[in-house]
Amino acid sequence: MPITLTRFFQHVTSWCWLFSNTLYWAFVSPFHGKKMRVNDLFRQMTLIGVRSLLIVFLVMFFMGLVLAMQSADTLEKVGGLSMVGGLVAAAVMREIGPMLTAIVLAGRCGAAITAELGTMRVAEELDALETMGLNPVHFLIVPRVLGMVIMAPCLTILGVFMAMYGGCLISVLFLDQDAFHYWQKSFEMLKLKDVYSGMIKSVAFGTLVSNIACYFGFIVEGGAEGVGKSTTQSVVTSIVMIIACDCVLTAFFYFI
Repeated sequence: MPITLTRFFQHVTSWCWLFSNTLYWAFVSPFHGKKMRVNDLFRQMTLIGVRSLLIVFLVMFFMGLVLAMQSADTLEKVGGLSMVGGLVAAAVMREIGPMLTAIVLAGRCGAAITAELGTMRVAEELDALETMGLNPVHFLIVPRVLGMVIMAPCLTILGVFMAMYGGCLISVLFLDQDAFHYWQKSFEMLKLKDVYSGMIKSVAFGTLVSNIACYFGFIVEGGAEGVGKSTTQSVVTSIVMIIACDCVLTAFFYFI
């Protein structure tokens, strides 16, 4: 147990160092003439955001279907079928949308980032960058972190609308509701607090997933086997931290 705790705190300390270093190279170094290459940022935004769009749409669409069916079954007993749209909108905007989007990003993009950086570590390409005078954090991590932080809220918003569309299909086809009434109720029940809390969560989750993925890519040891292990650890750790962070942020927004 002491060895496990010692290793755990070593990981936490190293991750905090990497995170602080990332913040420096992202927001402080540009004022000292060391600007990030914008092309790298847009490339990462394309890889993370655009290429994840389809799977986010599918996941959120089916989640909207499920939420509408489950809520209709309960609301029908109390004569509240007209509230299905509002319930779906509030649930996906406040809670389910940011979390599911982050889990998709962790499984698809986080694993890819860890594997890519881990392969570079095994091939000693990261050491070669340092030899050439290029900081790996500035050159490799910052574009990936910023790309995911920027695209996570965008994917969340689009996913929320897709989930609401799924709920609309259930309401119109099976609950005999008017589509206009459904969307009207959805936006009536959405509060400003739901929107900004969902956006803050998506930014926090994107920051966690990207930094965890980069960290496990940087500490790879043992060749191809080590890359596989670090990739698995990256995805598992990201999912656990997403749920833990969601719990903390939900409690925060609940009490303020």
